[in-house]
Amino acid sequence: MALDKVPVLKRCRALGIEPATVGRAKASKRQVRRTNRKVSEYGMQLKEKQKAKFIYGVLEKQFRGYYEKAKTMQGVTGENLLNLLERRIDNVVFRLGLANTRRQARQVVRHGHITVNGKRLDIPSAQVKVGDVVAVAEKSAQNAFFKELRETSNHLSAPAWLTVDKEKLSGTVTRFPNRDEIDVPVNEQSIVELYSR
Repeated sequence: MALDKVPVLKRCRALGIEPATVGRAKASKRQVRRTNRKVSEYGMQLKEKQKAKFIYGVLEKQFRGYYEKAKTMQGVTGENLLNLLERRIDNVVFRLGLANTRRQARQVVRHGHITVNGKRLDIPSAQVKVGDVVAVAEKSAQNAFFKELRETSNHLSAPAWLTVDKEKLSGTVTRFPNRDEIDVPVNEQSIVELYSR
């Protein structure tokens, strides 16, 4: 399995995104201003793709697969791409508030702490469907991390396309997200134009 081991704050600074977007609470004290160089159209498109890949924690081969799948779906390709990325189980766990960052959500899923419709699932890239119930496994609910989450239940919040049960540490996918509900600072049309070259 390939890993992206780039330091988060350094990558955020290079891509021009806020660390809070990736789940990082604070920025580093030292911030360096770069000179404003003119960026080509290709450079801007590439940067948008790199932003999306970094935010969702997806590497190139898998990202390309999502794009190819989005192309075959009905509707706007860019919105379909973001929709597919939002429906990943690690992202849903993050959106439900069962993890502080997407990287932490990926690890929680990978370690088998999450169930989907009562069955344990340890593949972070698995796609959820409408009606799926995502929950913390019974054994894992006794873990100190999840006990703390339950105690600070005001931390658990979710977007409109998910419903949360704070007591059971679970959530249900009621529908798929619209583009307005996806709050990532990415211009998906640029990504589509990049891959269409």
